[in-house]
Amino acid sequence: MTGGAGDGDAKDVVQPGIRRFGHVNWMGLYTLTEREIRRFLVVWSQTILAPLATAALFLLIFNIAVGPRRGDVMGVDFLTFIAPGILMMTVIQNAFANTSSSILVAKVQGNIVDTLMPPLSASELVLGYLIGGVARGLMVAVAIALGIWITLGIMPQHPLTALVFVILGSSFMGALGIAAGVFAEKFDQMAAITNFIVTPLAFLSGTFYSVEALPPVLNALTKVNPIFYLIDGLRFGLIGVSDASPLLGLAVCIGATFLVSLLGWAMLRTGYRLKA
Repeated sequence: MTGGAGDGDAKDVVQPGIRRFGHVNWMGLYTLTEREIRRFLVVWSQTILAPLATAALFLLIFNIAVGPRRGDVMGVDFLTFIAPGILMMTVIQNAFANTSSSILVAKVQGNIVDTLMPPLSASELVLGYLIGGVARGLMVAVAIALGIWITLGIMPQHPLTALVFVILGSSFMGALGIAAGVFAEKFDQMAAITNFIVTPLAFLSGTFYSVEALPPVLNALTKVNPIFYLIDGLRFGLIGVSDASPLLGLAVCIGATFLVSLLGWAMLRTGYRLKA
């Protein structure tokens, strides 16, 4: 009898390292995602309203400084041409900021352990952070798209294409933000990454010009920049013109997003600069 009771108790003991919630910890993933979304919704005036104001200022300044004197670009007026680029540039900057700031602030404040201790795999952590970044990117995109529709009358020519590239842009830069947040240990390091990597990639990607007007060397360099394909794909989705094939852009963006996400996954899985 005693042996039988002991055997029953032994069966109830949970062995360490065994996941008791299946292949995916849905509750943990949902909780992390909810936290990431609430982070930016609490300060919506900074995370949603401020990017809309910044995009409006870009369009206003270019309208005043250049305006009709610029002439048409690829068959459309200049403001219509740059509007998709400004939209995508704002979206990717906010997606990057959402994931990178979440990780870096947690590291600086010393509460990154609250993210590392729960039974979440590296894949679940990456997915949770990415969903938060994509949600912020989509909200910013909708706000700016409404603004350019009201002011410029731009209606999406290919709505599904535009949506796909906005999601890809948010995912790519959100994944890059995860890698940057893990790598950086101080705010000045994150500022250096933003100023010397993210901003140049965003501005030198055909946002304000057609790459066909560039010299051959710069044209070739631009076409190895994934952000060029994000902006070009969104431009095709919104106004129906593009420098490159949207299918090529889709393939490049999916590949780049996968590779950067893999980098972020590897850093989280190994605990690089996260664990002692």
